Amino acid sequence: MNNKFLGLLFVCTLCLSGCRILAPQAINNSKQNIAPELLQANSLPIERGKPRAIIDGVGWVVGIPSKLLLWDSRIDNHKIGLETEACVAEYLSQNQMGHVKVRLNQYRPWDDMKRLTKNKSMAWPWRYSIGTLSVLGETIVPGRIFGGDHFNPYSQTIHLYSDVPAIALHEAAHAKDFSRRRYPGTYAALYGLPVVPLYHESLATKDALAYAQETDDPALQQEAYRILYPAYGTYVGGAIGSVLPMASFPAYYGSVILGHAAGRWQAAQVTPKDPSIASAITEREE
Repeated sequence: MNNKFLGLLFVCTLCLSGCRILAPQAINNSKQNIAPELLQANSLPIERGKPRAIIDGVGWVVGIPSKLLLWDSRIDNHKIGLETEACVAEYLSQNQMGHVKVRLNQYRPWDDMKRLTKNKSMAWPWRYSIGTLSVLGETIVPGRIFGGDHFNPYSQTIHLYSDVPAIALHEAAHAKDFSRRRYPGTYAALYGLPVVPLYHESLATKDALAYAQETDDPALQQEAYRILYPAYGTYVGGAIGSVLPMASFPAYYGSVILGHAAGRWQAAQVTPKDPSIASAITEREE
């Protein structure tokens, strides 16, 4: 039995059991570890970058592979709509996360570096080592061009380049997860180890699915399953590739395909309230 077969077998087993692994479950953040300095300095929690036609156009083209991978033209489209902004704003408000900054297609590395220095909830050795490198990475490889929605735990900042509410919820769920950690620096550093990200990503995915369920918005629920399941598949494939390099290619794309299948099956179980919801879902995907 070769490595490729083992990798594919693992992918199939993990993805087919995804309904259980990624079952909606809210993160309990009743006990938060928040830096008062960040809370006081975050007078404007959500900021939006100014439209730059050429830069954003280049970013849209660079994001084509991600659009194809998750089969959604809104991925890395660098044009965040009001619906996505309102969705993440409401989530942060309900979870009392006024210390978190959200940047909508915005490039502000110096401001992020200042936020890093104010994040006293994280031990300084982590902030000024890996944390500094993370902000420098965002500076040298700007998401304004290269995309890549993510949450930076060192600066407590969410960076969004895709106009997808479900993705915004997922990144906000990461922020919620880190906000309850007693040792967020160690927790963040562990993310860099092989396979470990599956744990972090599963928590954020399950919380986003649970929140979508609580909103009683069928369109948002279906979108969350269709986007977040294959997105989780990319981490499954990456984890397999780190353990079985020879199986990395089939494992990666195989896990994404199975994620799409599982996500669409789960989405089909969500019943729209009325026919107009179904048309709204279709319009979102176009």
